[in-house]
Amino acid sequence: MIETAKLLANAKAQTGLDDFGDPSMFEGLDVLINALNAEAALTESGDQRLAASVTATLVNRLKVEDYLKANPALLEAPIERPTFVFGLPRTGTTLAINLLTADPARRSFMRWEAFATVPPAAKGALRSDPRCLEEQARLDMSLKYVPHISAMHHEDADSSCECQFAMSPSFISQVYDSQFHIPSYSDWFLSTDYAPAFRYHKRLMQLLQQHNGGRWTFKNPWHPLYLDALTGVYPDAQLVMTHRDPADVVASACSLVYAVRQLYSDSVNPLDIAAISLKTFDAMIRRTIAFHEKHGAQAIHHVQYNALTTDPIGTMKTLYAHFDEDFTPAAEAGMQAMLDANPQGKHGKHSYRLEDYGLTRAGVHAHFKDYIDRFGIAVRA
Repeated sequence: MIETAKLLANAKAQTGLDDFGDPSMFEGLDVLINALNAEAALTESGDQRLAASVTATLVNRLKVEDYLKANPALLEAPIERPTFVFGLPRTGTTLAINLLTADPARRSFMRWEAFATVPPAAKGALRSDPRCLEEQARLDMSLKYVPHISAMHHEDADSSCECQFAMSPSFISQVYDSQFHIPSYSDWFLSTDYAPAFRYHKRLMQLLQQHNGGRWTFKNPWHPLYLDALTGVYPDAQLVMTHRDPADVVASACSLVYAVRQLYSDSVNPLDIAAISLKTFDAMIRRTIAFHEKHGAQAIHHVQYNALTTDPIGTMKTLYAHFDEDFTPAAEAGMQAMLDANPQGKHGKHSYRLEDYGLTRAGVHAHFKDYIDRFGIAVRA
């Protein structure tokens, strides 16, 4: 049994701090912990690992708020025209963000920064900061024990981190719904106000850019769920959505969620994963269409997975042109170097089957027919 009060007390004891900032975070934390205790069927080790993870998130948030209290001018610094890459998971968002952040003019939210934010790295030290090196050593060690996770979704310490990890300290984040079977949290998450998470997201980036600036470029597959809140906080955001055959999307996403949930529970039901995946993807599509209807056809730049994988540089040139941005020689050289250093399958092959989740290609195509037709997505039978 995980106790919210104990987690909060431990975080305060570890830091000597007690100001978590915006109190709206407590609602999400309470919903999450109640759902975990009642529904997640955690193993003893999973329970311990989760408690440590939530405590670390709380510790980091306390330190962030304390740093901003001591450096309030950071909150006056603008974040202009940030780029957000999103789409149903497994649609090429990682390739897209890796290409974009290979442009030396851009700034990404790095994995190590998500978990050890304060103080921000010294100028030019994003990849040499001791915290980055420590996180890389940890990831290298985990690769020995769970190499299949890396084959599905590999990240290094300096990789562009999904910015749901900038939302998780507000406890409004899809990461929890992916890691655990928690239907009550899922229902709350799909209907809550996302603005507090994005307000915290911006505070975090204003802190992190203190010594290392650049055009912020973010990735999070789940952003279609909260485009209104995102653009409420970042009104000049550049929005990029990727698309892929939904049969491949669902199979790959379910496989990843299944592997992650097994790290915490011995009773993971693949049919539950299929059900929540379809429910969430349906919501993502509905909200994307509603956003388009409200803001127009140009509100989001759409990228097809097939184009991205067969002509990545050409796809990036089209993206830059859409936003009237210069595609510089330095950007192209950086992107080509990234591609050369990261051939597909570098970290192993990710195998998956829809049938393992009670689904078929024909059934998934029928389920997503309107989505496929609306966005002109190429599918295979």
